[in-house]
Amino acid sequence: MSNTVISIENAVVSYREDVALRGVSLRVKSGEFVGIVGPNGAGKTTLLTIINGLGKLVHGRVEVLGHHLTQGSGHFLRKKVGYVPQVENIDPRMPISVREVVMIGRYGLLGLLRRPGKHDWEIVDEMLELVGMTQLAQRPIGHLSGGEQQRVAIARCLAQEPELFLFDEPTASLDWRAKTDILRLVKLIHDSRYLTSLFVTHDLSCLPVACDRVVLMKQGLIWGEGSPKEALTDDNLSQLYDMPIPAVRERRKGAILV
Repeated sequence: MSNTVISIENAVVSYREDVALRGVSLRVKSGEFVGIVGPNGAGKTTLLTIINGLGKLVHGRVEVLGHHLTQGSGHFLRKKVGYVPQVENIDPRMPISVREVVMIGRYGLLGLLRRPGKHDWEIVDEMLELVGMTQLAQRPIGHLSGGEQQRVAIARCLAQEPELFLFDEPTASLDWRAKTDILRLVKLIHDSRYLTSLFVTHDLSCLPVACDRVVLMKQGLIWGEGSPKEALTDDNLSQLYDMPIPAVRERRKGAILV
């Protein structure tokens, strides 16, 4: 039995006149931690979108967790895929607690007609403890800092009991301390829950160096890939970001090692 959980072959995705992916092919094995790096507009988020069963392919084939995806067929898959986006501004007046937000992750498994039971709340509380948010379980979600909200978003995805975790710029707009904490948490969860994880970022300082593999994207193409040591060379990065090597090296000094 193959241990490939993501198989993308020659995927082309277009938004009106803009081609977001230009014949992208990628395979990800079970248990891999893959970082996806590139400048804004490289197609990184679009790549996650088609993996999550939401994108419309102009051409190509996508298979995730053994299921061939077509337009509109990804609903069942999203129960098995946890997706953490960038921090969003939440109205502090929103009348929903942290614990209730995490329970949202269970609804896809419960269905519309079932109410959460004792087992569901036990899973919610377990995930809150895992991300270090138990003490804030009853606090309104809008009263949390950006870093705390991302911990809750991760707990909500974990409550789905996913097999695949997608992180789309999850540390954008966070301060250095919060970024460091989130990156360490991401790696802890990947290792302890035996997940397959994809981590997208345009910011080199936010790439978990502990990734097994790094995929470099530019202008809707996979420009290169390899181990962090092989892929994240000054020469590769200077070409990827169209910046001179000394400038890239200066940015990498702030890289967060997790």
